[in-house]
Amino acid sequence: MAEPSERLPGSLPGGSASRIIALRRRSIYLLPNLFTTAALFAGFFAIVQAMNGRYDIAAVAILVAMVLDGLDGRVARLTRTQSEFGAQYDSLADMVSFGAAPALVMYEWALKGLGRFGWIAAFVYCACAALRLARFNVNIEVVDRRFFQGLPSPGAAALVAGFVWLAHDNKIHLNEYNLPWVAAFVALYTGITMVANVPFYSFKDINLRKAVPFWGILLVVLGFVLVSFDPPIVLFLLFWAYGLSGYVVWLIRRRPRPAPPPSGGPSA
Repeated sequence: MAEPSERLPGSLPGGSASRIIALRRRSIYLLPNLFTTAALFAGFFAIVQAMNGRYDIAAVAILVAMVLDGLDGRVARLTRTQSEFGAQYDSLADMVSFGAAPALVMYEWALKGLGRFGWIAAFVYCACAALRLARFNVNIEVVDRRFFQGLPSPGAAALVAGFVWLAHDNKIHLNEYNLPWVAAFVALYTGITMVANVPFYSFKDINLRKAVPFWGILLVVLGFVLVSFDPPIVLFLLFWAYGLSGYVVWLIRRRPRPAPPPSGGPSA
């Protein structure tokens, strides 16, 4: 047995060894991070499919990543398994699925033919996605929880993927309607809107455990029916409606408010 004054090999003073062992034994929550990993896989799968020229599958994979990304946070809150590791992991996965993947899919599909301007437009989107995620992580505790500051990266990725899916499903060729330039506009618009100081509704105040009226269920059923009618067109219109909604809210907030009526004089 070692004397009290002696230390075991590799031991640290002041209880540091016990703290290191505790850190090594610290575990992470599996369920929410499983959804994050699935979203990351969907984003990586979209890049691989774009490299193979299967752009419709790549677009659908990005949309699947968007759905999975929306589930991981809600699952963590419902099961009370939020963690700092999960938040950082989710942000890194978002950069792949909603930053790099949409930019590369759009570039491989339409922007490559524009030469230097094409890859610049794709890079602007990718860089703005990174800036958007960094600003979100910094301001998460100081902004209004009901609204995002700028277009969220999953929404921007949905606009890009929805555009690619719509064109491919309707067999619109790149030499029609100046499609590469339209694609460049979509990339630049979504990228700039991500970093713009424009409020977008976050849907975070919706309580899934709260009872809703019967007509609420009917609206959900109607939504599924509309989407199933023609998914590329309906989803594309929904995504663009959301992508423009922030500017509508911004204009409404900037509208001058009527001056309050003058207060009456002293009573007789």
